[in-house]
Amino acid sequence: MSRELNYAQAILEATDQCLAENPAVYIMGLGVPDPKGIFGTTLGLQDKHGGKRVLDMPVAENGMTGIAIGSALMGMRPIMTHQRIDFMLLSFDQIINNAAKWHYMFGGQLKVPLVIRLLIGRGWGQGPQHSQSLQAIFAHVPGLKVVMPTTPYDAKGLLIAAVRDDNPVIYIEHRWLHNIFGPVPEEAYEVPIGKAKLVREGNDITIVSLSYMTLEAMKAADILEKDGIHAEIIDLRSLKPLDENAIIESVKKTGRLLVVDGAWRTSGFAAEIISTITEKVFSFLKSSPQRLTFPDLPTPTSPALANLYYPRAIHIINVARKAMGLSEQTEEELGIKHEQSLDVPDKSFTGPF
Repeated sequence: MSRELNYAQAILEATDQCLAENPAVYIMGLGVPDPKGIFGTTLGLQDKHGGKRVLDMPVAENGMTGIAIGSALMGMRPIMTHQRIDFMLLSFDQIINNAAKWHYMFGGQLKVPLVIRLLIGRGWGQGPQHSQSLQAIFAHVPGLKVVMPTTPYDAKGLLIAAVRDDNPVIYIEHRWLHNIFGPVPEEAYEVPIGKAKLVREGNDITIVSLSYMTLEAMKAADILEKDGIHAEIIDLRSLKPLDENAIIESVKKTGRLLVVDGAWRTSGFAAEIISTITEKVFSFLKSSPQRLTFPDLPTPTSPALANLYYPRAIHIINVARKAMGLSEQTEEELGIKHEQSLDVPDKSFTGPF
C-alpha cells in the first residue's frame, strides 16, 4: 500500500534527503528556519542539519543570489527559496546575467548547480505584487531550466532532480498545491526534467496544462466526459526543456488543442506551445488551437474581482465544447457550486493525485 504525503511534506522530505545525501547541499531564504517553515516545506531542517546549512537570509535578494551563485561555482549546491516569486525580481541581474550564462561563457568548464524555489499563487487578498506568475520570463532565458510540479510525487522527484542537476533550475510551486495529497515513495528518486506527464487519455481534444491549472483541467475533463467528450490532459511539469514530442503526438491523435496556463496571455508560455504545434503539425488540426490564461491586467486584491479574473473548470469546459462545435454551458446548468469565495482553494482538490 503506497504512502501518501501532501505536496509541502514531499518538498520537505526531498530537501531533507538532499541535505543528508550530499554535504555540499544547503538551503537559505527568508523564513526558512521560521516556525511556519515556508508553508511547512522547511520545518525542522535547521534542527536536524544545523544553522550552517539551513539559513535565514537578509532582505538583500540580489546580493544573496550572488553569494549562492558564487558558492555553486565553487562546488556547493545551494537551494534558495523565495516565499513569493515577486520578491526575487530584485535578483534578476544575478539570475539572468550570471547564473544562466557562466557555463556557456566559460566553454562548459564551469557549472552552476543552483536551485531557486519560487512560490506563485493567488488568494487571501495577496494582490498585484504578491500573486504574479512569471514562469514565461525564465523559460525565455537560455541557460535556465524551469520546472512546475503539480503532484506531491512530482514535487519530490523534480526537486531532487533539480538539486542533482549541474545547471541552474527555477523550481516554481503554486501555494494552492501545498495541501493536496498523493502517493510519494520513501526513498529518494528523480522525476526527469523535461518530460511531460500524460495525466488522462482521450481522443477528442488535447488539454496542455501546468501546475495548479492541471487540477482545474482534471475537473473539467470529468464533466466533459459526461457529454461524451474525451479530453487528453498533458501536465507539462517542465517548461524548459519542453517535451514537444508528448504534445505533438497527442495533438496528432486528437486534432484539437487547448493550452491552460495560469499566467498572463500576451507573450505567455501558452503562445509558445501553440506556435510549436502550428509550425510542426498544422495539417493535423481540426480546429484552431486555443489558449486560456489570465487577462492582461494586474492580479486583483478584491475577492469580487478575483471571481472574474482567474480561469477555472467552467472556462476550460466551454473552450473545449466550442472546439467540438457545441454551445457553451453555465456552472448552474452543470451543477457546479462554490461554497466560498473563488479567492481561496477549492475544497474538492485534496487528492490523491
